[in-house]
Amino acid sequence: MCVAIGLPDLHPGKGCPIGAACGSKGVFYPHLVGNDIGCGMALWKTSIRNKRVKLDAWAKNLEDLEGGWNGDVDIFRDSRGVQATDFDHTSLGTIGGGNHFAELQQIEEVCDEERFRELDLDENYLYLMVHSGSRGLGTQVLEEHKAKYAYRGFVEDTEEAIQYLEKHDNAMNWARCNRSLIAHRFLSMLIGSEVQPECGDNETTSDGSTRVLDIFHNYLSKWTFIDENGEDIDLWLHRKGAAPSNCGPVVIPGSRGAFSYLVEPIAEEQIQQTSAASLAHGAGRRWTRLKAKKAGQRMNKENLKTTDLGSKVICEKTELLYEEMPEAYKNIQAVIDDLVNFNLVKVIAVLRPLITYKNRVRVYE
Repeated sequence: MCVAIGLPDLHPGKGCPIGAACGSKGVFYPHLVGNDIGCGMALWKTSIRNKRVKLDAWAKNLEDLEGGWNGDVDIFRDSRGVQATDFDHTSLGTIGGGNHFAELQQIEEVCDEERFRELDLDENYLYLMVHSGSRGLGTQVLEEHKAKYAYRGFVEDTEEAIQYLEKHDNAMNWARCNRSLIAHRFLSMLIGSEVQPECGDNETTSDGSTRVLDIFHNYLSKWTFIDENGEDIDLWLHRKGAAPSNCGPVVIPGSRGAFSYLVEPIAEEQIQQTSAASLAHGAGRRWTRLKAKKAGQRMNKENLKTTDLGSKVICEKTELLYEEMPEAYKNIQAVIDDLVNFNLVKVIAVLRPLITYKNRVRVYE
């Protein structure tokens, strides 16, 4: 291992820390990426104008984003160039557990007017952020690896390494497709439009909502590190809960009930080297899930379904409602301030949550 970087949202995870990036030469380690290969954040500009907010009505319409989609999954997947898997008809288009969510947002503040307009953004419209990953597919890839190799790394260019990378890349593509279908389903429920299975040149829903960005934060990639002698070294960069700073704008969410931030990474080479071309991917936990559950049991759970910012939280699993309470996370403003103060990013815009969806099972009558 040649480089290890901790970001402001750093916190303990299973087997390795979350909010970290580390680079190794000639060998890579699948367990440092973890099971949720391709997990990331997508941001969509919706077709809904912000003067038409109907929180209560919309909240009632949202349900079953943890259940498989009953539309033509094969067309949706194939039109986006994703390989078929055993998980498509049960999991594609589903959010999953833990800290994953879909959140309807509005622009609270535009901080960089010029860049905001360059991205074709408009504060008169609402936005949708989706946080999810490769679901059971990524877990299968990691578990198969651990069953055969435990925590052993792979030497690059070997047959074992090539086979793993093929599975890794397919899981990444599947995860991005998953976030797209979640967005399509969410907006379909909100607006009453049909999900559009086919994908043209741009990812757009049938109502005219468009994807602004989709950024991974759990994945493996090649990266060139410059050592103390000024020599270039090609490394395998493992990102675990670390957004890339070399792939354009990034959206960084707070906990539910907190603002999120659309940021522009600073592209200067020295800064990229210092940070391993990585950024915080969110607020980061400050409480364990057990501590959060114990704290939640002393609260009125209904009070957790409306945040201090007035947004709605849809989460029918009581334990998850407690585990993901805002108090369980670090202050996102402090995380963003650190990134700005270390000259890693500029803030483009601040987004306010309106509805945060975690889970709600459909009731059939």
